[in-house]
Amino acid sequence: MASWFKYALEKSLFGVCTHLGESMSISARSVRMSFIYASFFTLGSPIIFYLIAAFWMNIKKYSQERRTRIWDL
Repeated sequence: MASWFKYALEKSLFGVCTHLGESMSISARSVRMSFIYASFFTLGSPIIFYLIAAFWMNIKKYSQERRTRIWDL
């Protein structure tokens, strides 16, 4: 049950911290905690970075979809 909740939470929050943690080879928890601390100290300005990263990851995902026919452009 706990793993399902974590998966659902990550999918609803775009998975930015998890992706950053995997790409930098550190735990996603430490990335999340760093993000939370930075948000408190800078009065929420990392939220802009988070939204830009989520948008970029979404665009990247859709641009890398496999197309099977030439008409699927």
